[in-house]
Amino acid sequence: MIVDNYATHKTAAVQRWLKRHPRFKLHFIPTSSSWLNLVERLFAEITRQQIRRGVFHSVPELEAAIVEWINHRNANPKPFVWTATVRSITLKRNRAKKALANLAAGCK
Repeated sequence: MIVDNYATHKTAAVQRWLKRHPRFKLHFIPTSSSWLNLVERLFAEITRQQIRRGVFHSVPELEAAIVEWINHRNANPKPFVWTATVRSITLKRNRAKKALANLAAGCK
């Protein structure tokens, strides 16, 4: 499983679950991985446009609805367009770096 870097995945309860389910391995991504944001956005669209609108009586029925949505989307592709400016992204990054530096200073 690919997961973000939040500590919730590192709790004792999660570690116990992982021990009982050895086929699952956690792969932590770097903080602020923009490519994962796009993947999360895609899952949000599937949920909003297909899953919440449907009634599914079985897992195969749900899977078929998801495949249908993906096929429709792929037949009519539209590129993702970033709406944020470079300046707004840079300002946000600088604020985050400053906040992290302040936190690190307080931990000493």
